[in-house]
Amino acid sequence: MGRRVDLLLSGGTVVDGTGAPGRTADLAVTAGRITVLPPGERPEAAETVDARGQTVAPGFIDVHTHSDALALRAGPDDGETLRLAPLLQGVTTEICGNCGTSLFPALPARLPELADQLRVTFGLGPVRPAEDFDAFAAAQDPALRPTHIASLVGHGTLRAGVMGYEDRPPRPEELRTMRALLDRALSQGAAGLSTGLIYPPGGYADTEEIVALAEIAARHGKPYVTHLRDEMSQVETALEEALDIAVRSGAALQISHHKTAGRHAWGATLRTLPRLERARAEGVDVLCDVYPYTAGSTVLHAMLPPWASDGGVRALLERLPDPAVRDRIRHDIAQGVKGWENTVGNGGWDLIAVAAAPAHPHTEGRRIAELAAERGVDPVEYVCELLLAERGEVTIISHSMREDDVRRVLASPLSMIGSDGVPKPGRPHPRWAGTFPRVLGHYGREEKLLPLETAVHKMTGLPAGRFGLTGRGVIRDGAHADLVVFDPSAVRDTATFDRPLLTPEGITAVVVAGRTAVRDGRATGTRAGTVVRVR
Repeated sequence: MGRRVDLLLSGGTVVDGTGAPGRTADLAVTAGRITVLPPGERPEAAETVDARGQTVAPGFIDVHTHSDALALRAGPDDGETLRLAPLLQGVTTEICGNCGTSLFPALPARLPELADQLRVTFGLGPVRPAEDFDAFAAAQDPALRPTHIASLVGHGTLRAGVMGYEDRPPRPEELRTMRALLDRALSQGAAGLSTGLIYPPGGYADTEEIVALAEIAARHGKPYVTHLRDEMSQVETALEEALDIAVRSGAALQISHHKTAGRHAWGATLRTLPRLERARAEGVDVLCDVYPYTAGSTVLHAMLPPWASDGGVRALLERLPDPAVRDRIRHDIAQGVKGWENTVGNGGWDLIAVAAAPAHPHTEGRRIAELAAERGVDPVEYVCELLLAERGEVTIISHSMREDDVRRVLASPLSMIGSDGVPKPGRPHPRWAGTFPRVLGHYGREEKLLPLETAVHKMTGLPAGRFGLTGRGVIRDGAHADLVVFDPSAVRDTATFDRPLLTPEGITAVVVAGRTAVRDGRATGTRAGTVVRVR
């Protein structure tokens, strides 16, 4: 009698995550680890997945999510469809804490103020921030965790957790405290430092402040991950700032969801991507991530000039009833403000659609310009009233990119795949359910933009290496048994902006920590996800 294993995946073509050509091989899983079986060996298995005619790959790693609060213990329990969406598209590990917003760290006295701001960011009811990474990990409920999760330290949260939401430089003692909290979180296993330099309070920081914090990330050998200060008309200037921070701090640099958005930046990837390649040739460890859509998603109040949010969401809501404040917002959108991205000024309210407005579901999926016209008011008036009625909790989708730019970034050897998913009720961006099968199906198989092995590498081995996810992102003996089985001839996304959570086709099975979490395209109910600590 041969040896007995927990799970056998037989007959599939293994695409191992390294970019190497696929090969036929059977995989055995025992105690959550992989063994690549030699030809002809067939152990007894408690469970078998027949993978003939299919591709077996490492579980996909979504390097850019905002799912920090989806599995909080004692949190809202109405997000099952949202929680399962990544799993059903083959994702086994998510990296949250992006764009400068994480659920930690903070000084204890700052936690109540932070909680109110994070409620708006995550849109899932009351959100309990944590003092450090250990407390964040302890608050994740294993019964709600279908995938693994790692987290960056969000600079905006760190800053607010020490000095609040004021638009000013940190005092020397505040900066020292920020560095100490960051150092502790990274020591506990956080995956790196992120910034969101279009969002208050991150956008209030100057380059020197970011360099001082990125130095701590570099000391831990962890990356500096940045949503640039501008992804529109000043994207090239913002990219130079990020490269400068990387050179001066010594940190590896990850450009989040690299894009050149808005009519004044369309086509700029013809310059930004060669600039990244040149920097890498000069010794800067720079990579980027990208999602396969021409629309982004964020919070509505990010469409307003930065001064409007000085002091946080409460201060914003106190300002918005004032007609003079609304006039100033109109002026600044029309004329611009130095150093501000100004999404609406670069596009228009007709390109901004409501994704989530809990008390006004009839607005979801509709453009701001249309909604304002229906009410007989101008868009700024409408936006201010909607934010007040929703206590600031409105998410939007911005149709601001061009297809040729998206394709260039997807094809770049420096890019990996991240959904930038914002999992809120309502009509979230379809990337939360469709990113990975869309790359494999539409851009890979149909458009032939990426060979299969390259696409899988961008989803697995490349991100695992970037974020220090040891033993993940590859198929080899002893690796963690996080796996996805899919039909390369059929895999495709089905989620749309009207129906954003539709399950993709062609994802046959997903294995998380050695346990089958998806079989025949359906979730099994297994909850094997863990909090991943990067050491």
